[in-house]
Amino acid sequence: MAFDGISRIPHPSNEPVLTYAPGTPERVALKQALAELKGIERDIPMYIGGQHVYTSEQRRICPPHELKHTLGYHSVGTAEHVHLAIESALKAKAEWEAMPWQERAAIFLKAADLLTGPYRARMNAATMLCQSKNPFQAEIDAVCELADFWRFNAWFMQEIYRQQPLSVRNTWNRIDWRPLEGFVFALTPFNFTSIAGNLPTAPAMLGNVVVWKPAESQIYSASVIMEILEAAGLPAGVINLLYVDGPTIGEVVFKHPQFAGLHFTGSTSVFQKLWRTIGENITLYRSYPRIVGETGGKDFVVAHRSADPKAVAVALTRGAFEYQGQKCSAASRAYLPRSLWPKIEEHLLDDLRSIKMGNPEDFTNFLNAVIDEKAFDKITGYIARAKKSDSIQVLYGGNYNKSEGYFIEPTVLLTDDPYHETMCEEIFGPVLSIYLYNDDQYADVLELADKTSPYALTGAVFARDRAALLLADEKLRHAAGNYYVNDKPTGAVVGQQPFGGARASGTNDKAGSVLNLYRWLSPRAIKENFVPPTDYRYPFMLEP
Repeated sequence: MAFDGISRIPHPSNEPVLTYAPGTPERVALKQALAELKGIERDIPMYIGGQHVYTSEQRRICPPHELKHTLGYHSVGTAEHVHLAIESALKAKAEWEAMPWQERAAIFLKAADLLTGPYRARMNAATMLCQSKNPFQAEIDAVCELADFWRFNAWFMQEIYRQQPLSVRNTWNRIDWRPLEGFVFALTPFNFTSIAGNLPTAPAMLGNVVVWKPAESQIYSASVIMEILEAAGLPAGVINLLYVDGPTIGEVVFKHPQFAGLHFTGSTSVFQKLWRTIGENITLYRSYPRIVGETGGKDFVVAHRSADPKAVAVALTRGAFEYQGQKCSAASRAYLPRSLWPKIEEHLLDDLRSIKMGNPEDFTNFLNAVIDEKAFDKITGYIARAKKSDSIQVLYGGNYNKSEGYFIEPTVLLTDDPYHETMCEEIFGPVLSIYLYNDDQYADVLELADKTSPYALTGAVFARDRAALLLADEKLRHAAGNYYVNDKPTGAVVGQQPFGGARASGTNDKAGSVLNLYRWLSPRAIKENFVPPTDYRYPFMLEP
């Protein structure tokens, strides 16, 4: 039955973050969910055309912090499954695209309420076990941020559709905000369940159909996202979830004429390779694909001599070491004035000495394990080389062990070389490098922070002197897409701090804002003439 009325999406607000403090009901529910998931071995299928697809090849899933434990197994797909997923998506496209926008919105608004209600503990538990996150890191990511994406994106969609051109007498002008022609490929990372959920659903909400490949180390929690979307009523084939190796899926997706867009979060090198492949295949496509990517950073903290040393120390502890430094926005390099360093050092070391590291099921642990052995070996390689360097002092940490899980101590390196590899290269782990500068070199250090790294994702400046802040704002204008003043460079909130960076950090299309959604639309301008002319002649043609 048709709906005669102009729908209005409820104005969104950010999902409140629960505390999980002792004695709270959410703590009890989370403990129970952790025990339930630990007590079974899940058999995780792919999701293709509304079907749960199991294959004979299975791959084991274990927590990064407890390698001996088996959480379950996931099916492994082939090129045939990729073809099937694309066919299923394209088959679903016409009906999904034609569905009234408010009906599409309702599915994701319901998903947000399911996520923050009956699925909250399960989603958090899956993320804690699969990606080794403590309760707070799981809560702000897998529940709050993902729910915010779904609610705010529905609101942003409404705001886009409300934008219509001017009309004059006898003419009605309209914009038809069409989805892209073809399918979108979503390639998602391990570190944020919310990103894994947003990258396929943002294009889908606007009427697109999607083939989704998550990072293998995030499959366990990705499957819970699909459970929620199915429970919310997402039609079959709109989003198809595959577990196929990168080269195999890329060979099919990037040679398909109906490939319409890439929504990506991951490494710069992979993104550049994909962009190059798309360019090489450009003549195959029905339309020019949209390419949206967020690709990491080498994020900085600069403190002026007027900064609050305690605030700087806390920002470094949280910014560098929350979720083991495995955030694209994590503080990885710091430039600190010598006059303030003794106080900053005292507060920083006091904080670090109090930190516990271990299994996230023990809620007293601040740090947990890094994601897998490949990451462990890469990160510890940087630490091992730093220990041998004449220009590096290991101020704190530097120890690691992977006998039971991939554990690396929070590590602070003090260097007198601002171009040492740990000051320039993305490490993506719990390693913070600090360079001390003479107080009168503040302006020079701002330029140093700007040019040292190829990335431009996040950065933070601490000062109480307003002139110092103004100078930093000017010098660092292009150094970070998300820029923080007297705050750590992590923790962007949907609707408040749209997230994304430029340079080697990506296309800066700002997830968590209306800007990202525009990328998944292809507008059509419509002019209707109510009284069309019946004579081709213009007045200037008349005889005097």
